[in-house]
Amino acid sequence: MESYKFRLQKLLDMRADKEEESKRLFKEAQLEREGAEQKLNSLKNDYNKYRTSESKNLVEQKLKHMYLNALNLSIVEADAALKQKNEKLEERREQLKQKQIERKTVETLKDKQFKAFAKEQELIEQKTNDEFALYGFLRARERR
Repeated sequence: MESYKFRLQKLLDMRADKEEESKRLFKEAQLEREGAEQKLNSLKNDYNKYRTSESKNLVEQKLKHMYLNALNLSIVEADAALKQKNEKLEERREQLKQKQIERKTVETLKDKQFKAFAKEQELIEQKTNDEFALYGFLRARERR
């Protein structure tokens, strides 16, 4: 049986490489989002921890108040950063889906062409076997 050669193999390889790159970028975006989420949770925990603590004198109260304001500002910034990371993650997810669709399209084409090639090869082989059987039958008939 002749070997099958897919003419668009380079295209399939390029699309598979692009999909792998997209997977890598998606994973990076996931890690960035998780980091932003952890930072936000840490800031919220600090805020809750210091909000409930008791201050003994006026100076401590003033420092605590300033620190809580700074934490609150940081929480707002971290929340905005988290929203941005979520948007970036969704964008990367959509890009990854698109790259997978593009690769699977070419892969499906390759599978269909291979099946057609295999069927054609089977027909050729069957035709050859039929000819051998016919020749064998004719030789056996001549011997009688």
